[in-house]
Amino acid sequence: MSVKDSFTPEEWFKVMNGPGRAGAAVVAASPSGITGVLAEAQAIGAAIREQVSAQGRTPLLEAMAADLVGTPPDPRAFPQEERARNMDEARAQSVEGVRQAVWLVSSKASPADLAAYRRLLWTVAERAAGAAKEGGFLGLGGEQVSEPERAVLAELREVIGVDAGAGTPIITHETPPAGSDGSGNGD
Repeated sequence: MSVKDSFTPEEWFKVMNGPGRAGAAVVAASPSGITGVLAEAQAIGAAIREQVSAQGRTPLLEAMAADLVGTPPDPRAFPQEERARNMDEARAQSVEGVRQAVWLVSSKASPADLAAYRRLLWTVAERAAGAAKEGGFLGLGGEQVSEPERAVLAELREVIGVDAGAGTPIITHETPPAGSDGSGNGD
């Protein structure tokens, strides 16, 4: 039985979307204009590719890599969440998606898979935050990581469960988000 078989199709969809959600939370925290958003999107994609194709990857990351090169599932086959009405809602929905994904992996995968998944999520978030300068004018001034990005990174650090200094996974008490099944539906 592969690690993917431990998850329902809906749960696997959440796990696969966790890294994108981590990056989206950072992007939504401090939108950077079109060139900044493009740089952040490229950083998210590059970080995901790098982490899932790294040598010595865990079975979970191997399964994710296989799905990334395969045919993606039809997102219409899964329950749709309400669209965010603003960037604050988009950030909150993304952070909640990360919380659900981490909880699912923590409850159904090995400790090594969980550590690798946390590392993947954190790498994506950090790379998205550092991809484009925030503020300034015509590329002059500004800062590499804005205050809203630092705030969402702190929130993600807690949700993901990584050490503030080294970005290494730490053991945290895992409780299911919102619903007992990790879906957030409250059923």
